[in-house]
Amino acid sequence: MTVLWEPTLDADAAGWRDLARRTAAERFAPLAEELDREQRYPHEHIATFVETGLSGMLVPAEFGGAGLSMTAISAVVEEVSAACASTGAILAAHALGAVPVRLAGTDDQKRDLLGPLRAGEAISFALTEQGAGSDAAAIRTRAEADGDGYRLTGEKIYIGNGSVSTRYVVFAKTDPGAGARGITAFVVPADAPGVVIDRIEDKMGIRGTRTSNLKLDNVRVAAADVLGQVNRGLKLAFQTLDLGRVSVAAQGLGIAHAAYRLAAAEATRRHTFGRPVVENQGIGFRLADLAVELSAARMLTYQAAAAYDAGQPVSMPGAMAKLYTSEVAHRAVDLAVQVYGGDGFCKPCPAERLYRDQRVLEIYEGSSEIQRLVLSRAIAAEAAA
Repeated sequence: MTVLWEPTLDADAAGWRDLARRTAAERFAPLAEELDREQRYPHEHIATFVETGLSGMLVPAEFGGAGLSMTAISAVVEEVSAACASTGAILAAHALGAVPVRLAGTDDQKRDLLGPLRAGEAISFALTEQGAGSDAAAIRTRAEADGDGYRLTGEKIYIGNGSVSTRYVVFAKTDPGAGARGITAFVVPADAPGVVIDRIEDKMGIRGTRTSNLKLDNVRVAAADVLGQVNRGLKLAFQTLDLGRVSVAAQGLGIAHAAYRLAAAEATRRHTFGRPVVENQGIGFRLADLAVELSAARMLTYQAAAAYDAGQPVSMPGAMAKLYTSEVAHRAVDLAVQVYGGDGFCKPCPAERLYRDQRVLEIYEGSSEIQRLVLSRAIAAEAAA
């Protein structure tokens, strides 16, 4: 029996979790410090995704993938993120790009776009713009009708897997006067004329990931490249983010669990005033609180995943899981650094790396403030009903 709460997984999900745990320990964890230090995208890890089948975890079986449940995907992302936060974020971004295709793609689009994921190709989700992050309806990228297609002009930022993806799901305004009801999603090939990536972000954490901008200079796409309904793209974006938040919560679980293990081990090993640090209530009680919080975060995350698997709405449980888990992870990495003391403030201490890796969890896929806004509006609506 472990102190932390463990989810009860079916045989399929448990098998994938165990595969992810072994693979992460053998291949991902040994390179985590190097990827962070060199800010290097791990192409060899993509080959491992393909070899193990993890690259196709969100691809339905009819298109050649594993078709994993969201519960299994959460378990996989948690294990990989615990070993290497960068690799976990890359894997989650692979899954995020596939979500809008799964939700709204035609059979031809699914066959064309999801099949290559199994071979390691990535699809990136391109919504955020300068001045239009939390307020997604304020995007300025335009898509103007051009014969039997459209021409896209604008710039996206903070693209996960940017510059390594082969396709981008780009959200653009097709009816600027309609506000949120005038946005459409398009599939844009990375090699289309007019597509330019000229900035790779130098990030605080998850430095093994590739985050870029995406410029669209009069890029022509065909009508067949529209994903879902014209002028209903923002709804698709929000549905994608609802599910993406469960993946971010799973990343947070991995990072928090890694920090918890480091803190517990160091507090047991390190002695001050003639006794282990863990016997100091200032540290021991914080570890106890963290064990409770991490267990609760797991419960929230796996309940959100189970809700999706059962065909239930995931907006509220996903927001709760993402909000709580990302902030529990913050407290976990802070405690790990504190337990290590001066060593925790210096490289290459793994606690220092986790401290930086964690911070983005409270920002991307909807900041903590946005999650609270989503939840507070739901509370108000429920109270008024």
